[in-house]
Amino acid sequence: MKKLILFVAFVVSTTINVSAQNSKTITGLVKDEFDLPIPAASIKIVNSENKGTFTNFNGEFDLQVPTTSGELEISSIGYQTKKVSFNIGTKKLNVVLKSSSVDLNEVVLFSSRAIDRKTPVAYSTISKEEIEQKLGNQEFVEILKSTPGVFTTRAGGGFGDGEITMRGFNSENVAVVINGVPVNAAKDGRVFWSNWAGIGNVTASTQTQRGLGASKLAVPSIGGTINIITQSTEAEKGGRFEYGLGNDGYQKYGLKLSTGLMDNGFAVTAYADRITGEGYVDGTSFEAMSYFTSISKKLNDQHKLTFFVTGAPQSHGQRFDMLTIQQFRESDRERKTNKNWGYRNGQEYSLSSNFFHKPIASLNHYWKIDEKSKLSTSVYYSKGDGGVNFEEGPNSGDLDSAEYRFGNEYSPVDLDKVVAQNKANAESSIYIQSRTNDHTWAGGLTNYNLEINDELDFTAGADFRYTKVSSGKEMVDLLGGEYIIDLDGNVNNPNNVVTVGEKYDFYSTAFNTTYGGFAQVEYDYDQITAFVAANISNTVYAREDHFAKLDGDPNQKTDDINFVGYGAKGGINYRIDAYHNVFFNGGYFERAPFFNTIWPTNDNDQTNANAENQKIFSLELGYGLRTDKFAANVNIYRTAWNDRTETRSRSLPNDGGVVFANILGVNALHQGVEFDFEYRPLETLTLKGALSLGDWTWQDDVTAILTDESNNVIDEINILISDLPVGRSAQTSLALGAQYKITKNTSLFADFNYYDRFYADFDPSNRNSEGVDPWKVPSYSLVDLSLQHKFKIGSLDAKLMARMYNAFDTEYITRADDIDGTAANARVYYGVGRTFSVSSVINF
Repeated sequence: MKKLILFVAFVVSTTINVSAQNSKTITGLVKDEFDLPIPAASIKIVNSENKGTFTNFNGEFDLQVPTTSGELEISSIGYQTKKVSFNIGTKKLNVVLKSSSVDLNEVVLFSSRAIDRKTPVAYSTISKEEIEQKLGNQEFVEILKSTPGVFTTRAGGGFGDGEITMRGFNSENVAVVINGVPVNAAKDGRVFWSNWAGIGNVTASTQTQRGLGASKLAVPSIGGTINIITQSTEAEKGGRFEYGLGNDGYQKYGLKLSTGLMDNGFAVTAYADRITGEGYVDGTSFEAMSYFTSISKKLNDQHKLTFFVTGAPQSHGQRFDMLTIQQFRESDRERKTNKNWGYRNGQEYSLSSNFFHKPIASLNHYWKIDEKSKLSTSVYYSKGDGGVNFEEGPNSGDLDSAEYRFGNEYSPVDLDKVVAQNKANAESSIYIQSRTNDHTWAGGLTNYNLEINDELDFTAGADFRYTKVSSGKEMVDLLGGEYIIDLDGNVNNPNNVVTVGEKYDFYSTAFNTTYGGFAQVEYDYDQITAFVAANISNTVYAREDHFAKLDGDPNQKTDDINFVGYGAKGGINYRIDAYHNVFFNGGYFERAPFFNTIWPTNDNDQTNANAENQKIFSLELGYGLRTDKFAANVNIYRTAWNDRTETRSRSLPNDGGVVFANILGVNALHQGVEFDFEYRPLETLTLKGALSLGDWTWQDDVTAILTDESNNVIDEINILISDLPVGRSAQTSLALGAQYKITKNTSLFADFNYYDRFYADFDPSNRNSEGVDPWKVPSYSLVDLSLQHKFKIGSLDAKLMARMYNAFDTEYITRADDIDGTAANARVYYGVGRTFSVSSVINF
């Protein structure tokens, strides 16, 4: 027995010894073509099912290999998979993964992407895979709801009606750029997501930069920038088909095809889908599609051209009227209640609807001048048209009563009754009109980059944009009648007999030309990255009134009104070591007032050429931590928004005309703290979270005196806003998320979002009573759940995704407009209840 024990001990020790000699730890670093680390890249041993690991937040990995030589397969979403060899003498592998797109690197040049541990700004990035997993039948803006400082809603609940605020600033103060091209409306700065309702289906990644951000535009934003990078020209030949379904009749079909990089240097990728559904809210049926085409051509080693076009034509019913809480409770449809729809000839008919198609096309040229310098130029064009339909007419208010509805006042409208009355009278007393907007955009961006030396980079650029927007009222449906009489809408055609398709009441065109430039110097050496930048721009406004001015009147089109804006910003990032970094940024800029401030009375004779620029001053301090399994960021910010554009007008007695005044001193202060983290305690488990604590308030009360041309006092204006909280966005928000890999092919996702200190929206210039705070909306929390399973269909990769939003069917208010500071009188929209979607994807 003793000999047997000694023999077993010898065999075991020899086996361990041999195993130790054959086992080896391979370490490595995985980066992209910009020399940036790629976290969460997959590292696998070829021909080994279970051996593998992932890179940490710094792109590093170490892996025990059972043999003295072999091959590793390294992959990450958005990059081409690469195989590298190792042997007994390998000390450290340095691996560079190329993008799976042949033109993504060039697109990034225009989009001004922030770089981890280098760019001194607060930002968050959502990858293509995460967008695909979360989107389903949500609004595109809702995939950003777990981002620090961001608050999203579906507004009225119709398809494409989503809204987003950032650090308490509304959409007109948040820049949205698609592949570097700005898409905010020229007249008021707003972003109407119904114009871009399908953008989520063609997005490769989205980066939100909060505060000053890293964007290189002549006109910066206040709250932050949403950088959307669309899918690019794929480097490999192939395609994918997807199908989805969801609650309330939601269906989606999509197809993507790519030629890959061909021998002649061309590569083409095209995508199209179609989406239909009835909508969660009553009367909000929708039909939409989205399309995308990208073409890339490498001319030679110095020159490359890329072209892309994307669009998303859609039409959908809307919930236009906000109701009180009591009114929602009185309706048997509760939070699905919508007063803006009915039935005509047995078919659903939307009294309030939205339709738009606004494609955008861009041609980009990239020129590598030499090893030290390059020039990137983009020209873009967009021609879009659409509008919002809703009921109008001298008797349109009657539709609020039960007399015209199938039941009580919250039931669908009986349009057949309206049609019968209009037919009997010939002249319609209730009809459907459209507020149309026809857009023409054209512009260009150019960036010159010079590598001065190993530490210094210089970038200069120019930004030009021309916008023409024609807005008017157009007859859509006379609801059985033959015409209406427009008595004084058009001075060139008084007593106009209006039929379907004709403009009436008002029709004007806004012109906006913005041009400017910027320059930036970046320093990157050892542990320090820093930049200083300056910008200057000129905004030119003009207005043409086709109805209120006679043809031939020299003031039918106004003279150009110019507003010069300028600014400067800078920041520094210090990488203390491999784990810690701190950054600081600050800046000041002035920007032109919005278009409607220049003609506050919509009268070309009342041009407000003395409107003041808005003034913005911002500071931010941040800290970042990166370890093998844990990453976190903390940001403290303070943004002062001074001289918010406000005007007030009054009619003079005895038809003496109208006077108006610019009201200065309407200021707001937005400050707060943001924290976000990601923790990977296990290779199968990832935890994420974010906490935002804002303190957004209006500042001092304002008193202004309104006088006529003779300096006679017409009115004293009091705006009582001191210390009132800013509304329309939750000032406290918490997000927690988890991803658990049940198997290597199956993952479970859970997201929790909590919102508090959410005040009803109000116009500060109309706050004339002291001590009346806006109504505080009740706090609420939402839970989303989803499951993803990857599998094979023969040799094809496939994926199945199931999602449940608002899993516990929480009842909550997603939007509120304040009336008198009370819950009883506030006008609200309720949020969407429990919904679901299931989709499948097959790659070929």
